[in-house]
Amino acid sequence: MITPIEVGLLIFSYLLGSVPVGYLLTLRTTGKNIMELGSGNVGSTNVGRVAGKKMALLTQLLDMAKGLIPVALVLYLKNKQIIMDDDYFVFGVALAAIVGHNFSIFLSGKGGKGVNTTLGASLLIAPYAVFISVGIYFLVKWKTSYVSIGSLFLALSLPLSDLIIYSVSDRFYYLLICSFLILIRHSGNIKRLLKGTENH
Repeated sequence: MITPIEVGLLIFSYLLGSVPVGYLLTLRTTGKNIMELGSGNVGSTNVGRVAGKKMALLTQLLDMAKGLIPVALVLYLKNKQIIMDDDYFVFGVALAAIVGHNFSIFLSGKGGKGVNTTLGASLLIAPYAVFISVGIYFLVKWKTSYVSIGSLFLALSLPLSDLIIYSVSDRFYYLLICSFLILIRHSGNIKRLLKGTENH
């Protein structure tokens, strides 16, 4: 049975993930509403278009931290035996941060596409899959010049690389859910790619 502290951790993770970093940084530095500009997305790619590369990098790092911090906290509490030793719970906390970013309570259910927050949330859970997928992202982006195509390949390579290294595991299913969430949030990009109207 889930304990009150675990419920609190899930809520904390979702709320932290929901903080719209890209929206807030762009508003503070330019006075503009990023959701009304570019692709309308609050992620680092659109921040770069509206507020510049420095704000894009800061958004990227903070979006990753939104996923990393709650997972690191759970692993610390597990090590101290303050919460139960259950891998399913850490997966739940990681997914709560990702869902918070993708469907932020502070943006009326709108949000980012989840790539950076997924990477941050998964870094301590599946480091090999994260590093391999990031490498594939940069390779595909370099070959195609499309961020969205790189992100799609990253999403697919997360569970696939873990499957190749470790075979089927609970972590594989967690990464499969992460991949599905990224693909869902990129549905608009996929449609534009098929039409040939996607921005680089």
